[in-house]
Amino acid sequence: MFWFHGAEHPMFETTNAHSKTKPDEMKIQENRTYSQLKVGDKAQVTRLCTVDDLYAFASASGDHNPLNLAAYDGDGDGHPEAVAPALWPAGLVAAVIGNILPGAGTQTRRADLSFHAPVLAGEELTAFVAVTEKREDGDLTCSAEVRRVGDNALILSGTVQVTPPSRHLTFYSVEVPGLIVQRHRHFDALLEKARHLDPMATAIVAPEEANSLGGALLALENGIITPILVGDPDKITAAADQLGADLSGVEIIEARDHEVAAQRAVGLVVECKARMLMKGHLHTDVLLRAVLRREKGLRTGRRLSHVFVMDVPGMSRPIMVTDAAVNIAPDLETKADIVQNAIHLAHSIGIEMPRVGVLSVVETINPHLPSSVDAALLSKMAERGQITGGLVDGPLAMDNAVDLNAARTKGITSPVAGVADILVVPNIEAGNMVAKQLTYISHAEAAGVVIGAAAPIILTSRADDDASRLASCAVAALHAVANESKIHG
Repeated sequence: MFWFHGAEHPMFETTNAHSKTKPDEMKIQENRTYSQLKVGDKAQVTRLCTVDDLYAFASASGDHNPLNLAAYDGDGDGHPEAVAPALWPAGLVAAVIGNILPGAGTQTRRADLSFHAPVLAGEELTAFVAVTEKREDGDLTCSAEVRRVGDNALILSGTVQVTPPSRHLTFYSVEVPGLIVQRHRHFDALLEKARHLDPMATAIVAPEEANSLGGALLALENGIITPILVGDPDKITAAADQLGADLSGVEIIEARDHEVAAQRAVGLVVECKARMLMKGHLHTDVLLRAVLRREKGLRTGRRLSHVFVMDVPGMSRPIMVTDAAVNIAPDLETKADIVQNAIHLAHSIGIEMPRVGVLSVVETINPHLPSSVDAALLSKMAERGQITGGLVDGPLAMDNAVDLNAARTKGITSPVAGVADILVVPNIEAGNMVAKQLTYISHAEAAGVVIGAAAPIILTSRADDDASRLASCAVAALHAVANESKIHG
């Protein structure tokens, strides 16, 4: 799926078209008529071919060839590669003709092109166009080449006949909407990592309706967990029937009361029969009471906190939001645990030095805004070694935490500003709003995990789709393995 957003992208950019250009930075453009052109005039553009480009091309053209979408392993090496369709590099020739030489108003009449080598996503190409003949009928014949940057390999060659514009025009480059591909490549990478692990024994607490049971069975199907279903067997069976699922070989432990189910599931972790917990169709507080009981619970001395790991289309990295589900109005001590928990989870999913942005309304310290004071104190705590494993900075407003241009506009110099991996919110209300805005407006997928206990707790919602449930299991499994490695390492 694709949608448009309001970023300005110049139509007549002669370098990588993925770079943003503000209106006050746009250059004056001009086309050239037949009389203004001469044989030998030439122009070129360079562009990086990305996987997202190929998805956009597939959507626009209707050509969904799996070879072009990294879904077909043509050479049998087990690693499908995204090969650009032939018309993608040909489109770069069209970009030179329509944008620069002759420019706006040009019409293509004929193209005779030969394709010499495939183009893979990740390769940079340069398209060259030169005028070779001024025809008596007013058309131009142009030579065309596309070469790969680096080794200069010939990708495309041929000739193009065009009718140049009849009027000479000078104008600002035309703004076109930027295009974002709704693809969740960060979750794809996490799922791939989790599939290389042994399936994780996971106690599913009260999976007594279709959504909660379906998420567990999906993770089983993908080899991420081995579920142990703890709850009312009759309701679990009814949910399986609704899904058309076969529970043969899946262990079911009877517990017809939710509190009993939560206690028995926690007991499985204490007895090392399960390595993770997953919330089913019961209230979160019922599950957490069992986790936090003093005897045979899963306390570690650190406060529990919830983290959303979010895959936001168009973002170059996953975004983590904490705490949006457990701590209602955390004090400074609790926030320190929230930050440390999130840093540990970031390590588990492969972020070696996570950048933590502690959010407030503003990016300056205001004694009347407790969130700004807490943010500054958390930054100082990290500086003094009381929080370790990440770069912590605050207070930061939401815009200058995630957008580098916003941070630069405000004059903020920081290794975190504009590039934060983790967003620490002031309270549960702010966290819930941020996470839902990213989900419902920015089309993010969210994986929800509670950490700080002796085992990760997969916390899903009835509104979560299959991708979110599966990603939650993957994130929890990676965290469980990382924690066990620390204990035994």
